Order: sequence, then structure tokens, then C-alpha cells
Amino acid sequence: MNIDFKAPVLAVDTVVKRFGKTVAVNGLSLDIRENEFFALLGPSGCGKTTLLRMIAGFEVPDEGRIRLGGIDITEQAPEKRPLNLMFQSYALFPHMTVRQNLAYGLEMERLPKAEITARVEEMLKTTDLQALAERKPAELSGGQKQRVALARALIKRPKVLLLDEPLGALDKKLREKMQLELKRLQNEVGITFIIVTHDQEEALVMADRVAVLKDGSILQCGTPQEVYERPANRFVAGFIGVMNFIEGEIGSDALFRAGGEALACDLEGLKRNATAVLAIRPENIVLKPEGTGIAGTVVDVAYHGLDRQIYVKTPLSPAPLQVRVGATGPGAAAAQTGAAVSLGFDAAACRIFQEGT
Repeated sequence: MNIDFKAPVLAVDTVVKRFGKTVAVNGLSLDIRENEFFALLGPSGCGKTTLLRMIAGFEVPDEGRIRLGGIDITEQAPEKRPLNLMFQSYALFPHMTVRQNLAYGLEMERLPKAEITARVEEMLKTTDLQALAERKPAELSGGQKQRVALARALIKRPKVLLLDEPLGALDKKLREKMQLELKRLQNEVGITFIIVTHDQEEALVMADRVAVLKDGSILQCGTPQEVYERPANRFVAGFIGVMNFIEGEIGSDALFRAGGEALACDLEGLKRNATAVLAIRPENIVLKPEGTGIAGTVVDVAYHGLDRQIYVKTPLSPAPLQVRVGATGPGAAAAQTGAAVSLGFDAAACRIFQEGT
């Protein structure tokens, strides 16, 4: 297959996939760049795994086309595509050593023995598996199995590597370690990675760009910083990280009002004299000296080690606002349950959503 990498490495063009009356993917279009680490992020049932399976060739779209380097692969058999798919289950051969597991796919391609040996040794080194080369899967930890599965997928040198919830079976600490490991390996081998995950932290840590999916459509696609700091709509704002939502209305004077308070925010393009929702991250709310901001009362404090999550009852909303402060930072010691506090936040850190957004 002659691939033109002047085109996007992968282009998904208005793809639709139905299962009976259920529309799993709904006219979705997406371009993914060469050597990019791209995350498909969303809740269960949003269509991300179905999209991945269509890219891999295990499902055929009902409408639309999929192109790899400008070549149409929509109806091409999975084994004919220069792609590889790494599953959550790892699916290692239990009777084979790590070295044999890595060599198996190359042997099926009937490559020369010398080339197989050289590529296996190279991949063992890249994934730091030399010391484990003669062990079998039963003798490996979860993280080690994950690295073997990744090495087996990479050794065939695919143009694109697809990862379906690859870290889901690992505990939190190991998962965090392997997130950085995956990113390092992707940088070293220079292959486009596309990962499916419902874990927002995983997507933010590893990906160059993130597509947030809901009901088979992309709601926002951008860098991790863009989707976190400038969410396109209320769903993305609530799905990515922790967000405070304050119901209110925009007056004719271009001020957002809630609970008797008037807040100056960026209201460009929004309707006046209409209801709206203000969204603000906990880390963007600051504790101020009493009487110098929005009055509130601390109703609960959750200690998280490096920071504290402080829940403050205010006139702005029925639900307490969450405020994140450093465990030893300004105001942390004074923010005890029952304490009177004042809150403030920068208008630039707020997002305003109206009906339909």
C-alpha cells in the first residue's frame, strides 16, 4: 500500500454506524495527524469503541469513508490494514516466553530469522523488557504484561496503533506510571497512537489532542488544555474534571446575576435577559478576607494530601461551591467547617452556557 503522508494520517469522513435502530456513530468526521497521540474520550455508549473498531476494520460503516494516508480503507479487511489494535485483555500466549510472544507476529509474516531476532532485541530494549525476555506471562506483573502487549503491537511497525482502554485493568498507581510510559514510547517510536478511554485524567495526561464524544458525535476536539480550560458546552465542562455550575440570568446590563449577586463575565455572543449557567473550576475560586467578596460558610472540608477541597455554602446556588486550595496554602488553616469566608474569582476563568450549548 502506497501511503501519502502529506494527507492526514487518518481521515474519518461523515461516518455513520447503526445497530438496528440504535445509531452508535452519527455522521462523525475527524482528521488525525502523523505521529500524534490522539484520545477518544467519552462515557460508556458514546460510540468511541465502535469508531475504533471501524478504523481497525472489525466493523464496516453504514455510511461515510475512512482513509489512511489518503487511501480508502473503508471496506478493507483488518489484516490488510497497516494498523494494530491493542486490547485491554492483553491476550498474550501463556505457553510462550516474552521473547516468543514478540516474535510470533513477525514469524507469521515469514520474515527472515535474522530480521526477526534483530527487531525483537530492539523492541525488548525500547520497552525495557530485556530482563524479562525468558519469562512467561504467568510470571509477570500486570504492568509487565501491559508492556509486553504494547511491545508485541509495536514490533510490527504499524502506521497507526489503536489502544482500547489499555490501562483499565491496572491499579491507580501503576496506571499513572504506565500513562507516562506510553507517552514516552510513542515519542520514541514515532507512531500515531489512538486511544479509547473514559478516564479523563488518562486522556489529559497522554494525548496531544482529545475528542470528547457523546451520542455518537464529537462535541469538542482540541488540546487537553483547550478542552479543560475552554469547554465548548456544558456537557464537556461537566465531563472533564470538576466543575461548579451556577444557575442565573444575563441582564440587559450585560451582568450575570445569581442569588442576588451581580458578576461581570465575558458575555459576548450570548442573549440578554435570558437564563444562563456559569461554570467555574474549584481551583479558580479563591478564599478572600471576610467581607471582601461573596459571603459564604464552610460546610465541609475534604483533605486530599497536596490540596483540600472546601465546600462553601453561598447565595449563588443551592449546592455548595467547591474550592480547591493547597493543603498548606493561604486560607487553608482558616477554612474549617462552620467558618465564615468570602470567595472571589476572575471573570476570565468563567464559562457561560445558555440553552442549547
